[in-house]
Amino acid sequence: MGKSSHNTTPRYLLLGEILRPHGIRGELRVRILTDYPERIPELKQVYIGVSPEAANIKAYAVETMRMHKGYGLLKLKEVATRNDAELLRTQLVMIDLASAVPLEEGEFYLFQLIGLAVYLEEGELLGHISDVIETGANDVYIVESPQYGEVLIPAIEQTILDIDFDTGVMRVRLLDGLLPPR
Repeated sequence: MGKSSHNTTPRYLLLGEILRPHGIRGELRVRILTDYPERIPELKQVYIGVSPEAANIKAYAVETMRMHKGYGLLKLKEVATRNDAELLRTQLVMIDLASAVPLEEGEFYLFQLIGLAVYLEEGELLGHISDVIETGANDVYIVESPQYGEVLIPAIEQTILDIDFDTGVMRVRLLDGLLPPR
């Protein structure tokens, strides 16, 4: 089982997506994309841009953040008016990797899965993870397989046997019906 081609570590992790201004004082209505929204008000700054790879990502100082009807209402020091807030519509709110929540034992960031080689428990290479779908109930790993095309694997205890980030390998036990007949 060889080493996979891992993606490089991103500079930024997503916290949320700016949906629209809220009120007239520059507050932003944010769809939360992090498991730790309670940490956002504690941050000194966040980064805003159209994507984590964008060249023109800009730092903003966090003033406040509160939850309202399932969304975050984020106030940034540099965004004083509704017009200022309007300019940030559809952009992403991010954090630099160094400021991210430290992971507990057995936890990992989703970006770390991309590129992992996926082997069946019998030792056969199934393919490589190309994406992760967050469904709410459990994540689903998309595996690009030379034999089967796109295979969707639910990230549940019964299917994921182990993940070794050092070797870039995930071992899985597929449930009946996950693979098309050969």
